[in-house]
Amino acid sequence: MKLEEFNYDLPPELIAQRPADRRDMSRLLHVSLESDALEDRVFSDVIDYLREGDVLVLNETKVIPARIFGHKETGAKVELFLLNRVEGDTWEILARPGKKVRVGDVIRFPVPEITAEIVAKTESGGRIARFVYDGIWEELLDRVGTVPLPPYIKDYDGDLSRYQTVYAALPGSVAAPTAGLHFTEELLARIAAKGVAIAKVNLKVGLGTFRPVEAENIEDHKMHKEYYEVSAEAAAAVNAAKAKGGRVIAVGTTSTRTLETVADEEGCLKAASGWTDSYIYPGYRYKIVDGLITNFHLPKSSLLMLVSALAGKEKIFRAYGHAVKERYRFFSFGDAMIII
Repeated sequence: MKLEEFNYDLPPELIAQRPADRRDMSRLLHVSLESDALEDRVFSDVIDYLREGDVLVLNETKVIPARIFGHKETGAKVELFLLNRVEGDTWEILARPGKKVRVGDVIRFPVPEITAEIVAKTESGGRIARFVYDGIWEELLDRVGTVPLPPYIKDYDGDLSRYQTVYAALPGSVAAPTAGLHFTEELLARIAAKGVAIAKVNLKVGLGTFRPVEAENIEDHKMHKEYYEVSAEAAAAVNAAKAKGGRVIAVGTTSTRTLETVADEEGCLKAASGWTDSYIYPGYRYKIVDGLITNFHLPKSSLLMLVSALAGKEKIFRAYGHAVKERYRFFSFGDAMIII
C-alpha cells in the first residue's frame, strides 16, 4: 500500500493545545465494527460500550523528564532526548544539534552531580550515552530534565500531570500513552464495578511509536524497538476473560502492540518481557484484541495504520472525516474514539 493513502486534511485549529477541563469529559466517537454507525458521545460514556466479562488493558508506563539540556566542554549548547535505557546507566538518545555531538564528547548539565559521555552512534542516527552521576538517578533526572510534550503542542504552560495517566506507575516512557489520559480513578472504579476486569501491561513508549513513516510503500517501514512487560497476573486476567467469551479491549495503540506481540496464534497470553518492533498495518490479522480505545492520530502515521488494520481503512477514514466535520480535537490532548 502507498503511504499517501493514509494522508488526510486536518485544519490546524483542530490540533488540541490543552487537555479537556476534566479528563473524562473529552468527546468520544464510537466506531462500530458491526455496522457503519458512528455515534457522538462524551468519554465518560465509554462504560456503555463495555460488558461484564470484558477485560480492559491499560499501559501503566509513566513519562520521564526525558528532555535534558546541557553543554559540551567547548561551551556549545546541546539537547539530549532519552529514548531507551540500553543497560544500567547507558541510554539510547537523540542529540541536537546531532552533527555536532560526536563520540567521545562529554556533556555537562546545570546539576553538577551528573554528566554524560557519548560512547557510540546508532544505525538510526541517534547516539549512545553513558551517564555518570552522584546520587539517585530518578531524583537527578527530575532536577535536570523536563517532560517532553509533542512538538505540535505549542507553549502549553498547564499542569504537566495532565500528560500522565492516573494509573501511571512504571517510569520509562518519553511520551504518554495518550488514550489513557481520558480515564479518571472514579471512571475506572465504575468500570470495574460493572464486572469488567482491568489488566495492566507496560510498554515504554519510545521512538517506535512516533517515528514518522517515510517509505513510499508502507510495507518497507521499519519500527524502532520498544521494551515491554506482561506480568503473569495480566496474562491470566486476559486469558480468563477470553475463556469465558469476554472481549479484550486495548486502551491505546501501545497496549495493542504489546498484546499482539505476546499473544500466540490461538489468542493466548503468557508472561513475557523483551523488545518489540511490531508494525501493524492493513492486512494484519489481529490475534487477541477485539476492540480499541484510542485518540485521533497524525496523517501517514503507523498509529493510523494500526487502527485501520482493526476496523478497515475505509471505515476509519470515514470516521476521521466525521470527526473533522464535527470539530473533534485531535492528537495527544485531543478527543478519543472507541472501535468496538
